[in-house]
Amino acid sequence: MYTTILTGLNNNIFTITINRPDKLNALNKAVFEDLNKVLDEVYTNDDILSAVITGAGTKAFVAGADITEFKGLTVEEGKALAKAGQDTFFRIENCPKPIIAAVNGFALGGGCELAMSCHFRVASNNAKFGQPEVNLGLIPGYGGTQRLVQLIGKGRAIELLISGNMIDAATALQYGLVNQVFEAAQLLPETYRLLANINTKAPLAIGACISAVNAAFDEARDGYAVEIDAFGFCFATDDMQEGTQAFMEKRKPLFSGK
Repeated sequence: MYTTILTGLNNNIFTITINRPDKLNALNKAVFEDLNKVLDEVYTNDDILSAVITGAGTKAFVAGADITEFKGLTVEEGKALAKAGQDTFFRIENCPKPIIAAVNGFALGGGCELAMSCHFRVASNNAKFGQPEVNLGLIPGYGGTQRLVQLIGKGRAIELLISGNMIDAATALQYGLVNQVFEAAQLLPETYRLLANINTKAPLAIGACISAVNAAFDEARDGYAVEIDAFGFCFATDDMQEGTQAFMEKRKPLFSGK
């Protein structure tokens, strides 16, 4: 079904592995085509409650875009390439199911942008992050200039963007780019542990949280109004009735996603 991605579903957690280890999992047209197909699966498969994106091998999450595909592009073709990449990453960012990046090595250029489009990031202690596009006479095109500022602030973002420097996992943790850092062998087990806990919560409420948080960074939307609407919506759900009833009965809730 996929030529550049491996997938697996276990305990309602869907693992998406970018599988081009000989190219350090670089993003090319085929990867983007597969990402869009796999996102269709995440959005529509009710057995999937959450997802993990990671990279094949031990060296790289995604070491960047496949630069060979940039050669000879016109201005308009370059803009179309950026728009297509942004559209894919918006689908990740706006997915109502949590999608977590498990960064297991280099996350550079488009790889860092892919990780930032996920709802949060965890990393192995050998992970490296950066936006080195200025070394190619370019800038990030898949949302990197925007999400990096949101995650680590303007000053640090501009420093990384215009220097092209990489930061290690410890610095990424300090900056707030990643939530947690683990030993490499523990990265996926710990990510699954995090998602196993998240998967016990109310799916519709999780999706509403994601939507409301994203609205905080969308100038076209009033985040407070989105929160009010989402809060009200929850009152019509079976999960809200179950959650409040379970709380009063001092038991764990059993959510249905309805």
